[in-house]
Amino acid sequence: MSLRGAYTLWAPIYDGILAGTHAWRAHSLARLGTQGERDVALLGVGTGLDFPHLPPGNRYLGIDLTPAMLDRARRRAASLGLDVTLRTGDVQQLDLPDAGFDAVVLHLILAVVPDPSACLREAARIARPGARLLVLDKFLRPGQTAPLRRLINPLLRRLATRTDVVFEDVLAAVPELRLLDDTPVAASGWFREITLERV
Repeated sequence: MSLRGAYTLWAPIYDGILAGTHAWRAHSLARLGTQGERDVALLGVGTGLDFPHLPPGNRYLGIDLTPAMLDRARRRAASLGLDVTLRTGDVQQLDLPDAGFDAVVLHLILAVVPDPSACLREAARIARPGARLLVLDKFLRPGQTAPLRRLINPLLRRLATRTDVVFEDVLAAVPELRLLDDTPVAASGWFREITLERV
């Protein structure tokens, strides 16, 4: 099953499954600060679960592969009175200009896409020098065996998400990014809040 097909099926129940991530999202998005008047890209925006936690005054662009997810995101944005542009697109190959964003948000997307390094490279490409990239996702540590996570990965990656992504390997493929912070969030550090800077 394709990623778009899988998430078309997940769309009606996605919010319920990820209801427990609201506090993580709020904490992560607090890193955007309150400066305002910035261009912020939300890659893998899904159903817009980040929307209630976005600081006002910025220009937001949300990208997602799945129209069914974006339909829900549009309804959520309307209910919140949030001005956000939503577009269908592949975060591994974005139809966006270089250096166009002051911040890029990657919440629960790097461990979903088939090629997380391609996604992170695209995020770096569209980020302006000095821009922050805010990552929230589940990653293995270098050398971590995690036999169960690796065992279930072939099945889960077809249905929803990957469980074998090592963030350090992904970051090594994108030298124009610098790691600023890496904080465990949940599940004994499997979920991590990571701040990167475009240099």
